[in-house]
Amino acid sequence: MVTIKENDLIQSIADAFQFISYYHPVDYITALTQAYEKEQSEAAKDAIAQILINSRMSAIGKRPICQDTGIAVVFLKIGMNVHFETTQSVTAMVNEGVKRAYLHPDNVLRASILNDPAGHRKNTQDNTPAVVHMELVPGNTVEIKVAAKGGGSENKAKFAMLNPSDNLVDWVLETVPKMGAGWCPPGMLGIGIGGTAEKAMLLAKESLLDPIDIQTLQAKGAQNKIEALRLELYEKVNALGIGAQGLGGLTTVLDVKILDYPTHAASLPIAMIPNCAATRHAHFTLDGSGVAELVPPNLDNWPTITWDIAEKARRVNLDTITPEEIAQWQPGETLLLNGKLLTGRDAAHKRIADLFAQGQSLPPGVDFNNRFIYYVGPVDAVRDEIVGPAGPTTATRMDKFTDMMLAKTGLIGMVGKAERGPVAIEAIKKYRAVYLMAVGGAAYLVSKAIRSSKVIAFKNLGMEAIHEFEVEDMPVTVAVDVEGRSVHETGPKIWRIKHI
Repeated sequence: MVTIKENDLIQSIADAFQFISYYHPVDYITALTQAYEKEQSEAAKDAIAQILINSRMSAIGKRPICQDTGIAVVFLKIGMNVHFETTQSVTAMVNEGVKRAYLHPDNVLRASILNDPAGHRKNTQDNTPAVVHMELVPGNTVEIKVAAKGGGSENKAKFAMLNPSDNLVDWVLETVPKMGAGWCPPGMLGIGIGGTAEKAMLLAKESLLDPIDIQTLQAKGAQNKIEALRLELYEKVNALGIGAQGLGGLTTVLDVKILDYPTHAASLPIAMIPNCAATRHAHFTLDGSGVAELVPPNLDNWPTITWDIAEKARRVNLDTITPEEIAQWQPGETLLLNGKLLTGRDAAHKRIADLFAQGQSLPPGVDFNNRFIYYVGPVDAVRDEIVGPAGPTTATRMDKFTDMMLAKTGLIGMVGKAERGPVAIEAIKKYRAVYLMAVGGAAYLVSKAIRSSKVIAFKNLGMEAIHEFEVEDMPVTVAVDVEGRSVHETGPKIWRIKHI
């Protein structure tokens, strides 16, 4: 019988979530570097460069790779000969570890978890509770896998109950383009096949915790049906031309993972969950000897990339911007934003919509006329930071508010992550506004362009409050111009044709 002390489990969980907030798994960095080296799309290569530079900066600065520090997911395989020296449940100990990690004063992580999801949606303030999966197994150790799953990728999870005669590959190839780019490719696809509906989803999630090894599999060749399916999907998904950040390119996925389970004769459940550019997970084992030791990766594993876009970019003064000026911008053009930039995301937009519905005006000090809004929920600042990591959130969630914002506030531009849907593009074209894309997965890099930050409205919304940033040379891409032309539509089409 092995005894695991309460604090050893709690502190190991806390250390692991801190660890993965700023260290990418080395296998991911290796695969992403290979994708960067072979990428031929200039826009996609630029996006991958930002992700790699951001990753190295985060590893050095020990600050989050992404502002969305995720929902905590923990898998435990508990040996049946293990005794826990505690009066708490295992779930309670896990949650205490998560709380300790997310409130760490040297590296505060963003609290994104809300109670009462169908009602008041009140933030728990410490990112608990975690989603915990436990299995009792023979042995005298506790094997633990932790992951921090961002909302942008989690929201793109897909499930279908296919007929046994249906083609799995066809379903995946039909479904992936519908996911858009809000999951921040290039990343991984986790696929679960079989069991029941909930089992398939769990298989898909757990498969994402395995290391990237598709190149090894390509070299040795498939030894079974699942490996053959992985190779086929890897090639065919990348041939879709979606590319990094959905801009069009050679690499959309770095690997495809599949786990399966026996299923009913009448059923073929399939689940698909993507992992984003902020792939975060760690594995460790407790054996009664103390807190788990997590070994930091060697910075030599990161490529040396110089990224200077000043020569090819257009510098923009947000404080003097005019509708006439933005009408000159072309889809795919790189801009460097300077000046004052307002922020706001889901909760702020809902609050504004409610004010207008009640016949009220915007809060004092909030003026969107001829200004830009950045869809972001930043991490709290620590030490001498002006703001913590502040990368973009998925813009499509704001699509239903776009017409209102453009029509009633005088807003002329938006900055976010991934594509815009038809409703938003129609409004952008109608009001001759623009949508600019910042790279998802480069949150720490983006934060270095922010020179000042203050909350100007809805302070009680926490990270979803309206801030005013002063930015200097913040890099963005013109994703939708005043004519409604979208690079997320044109880019993938070009690279899909090149694959044929």
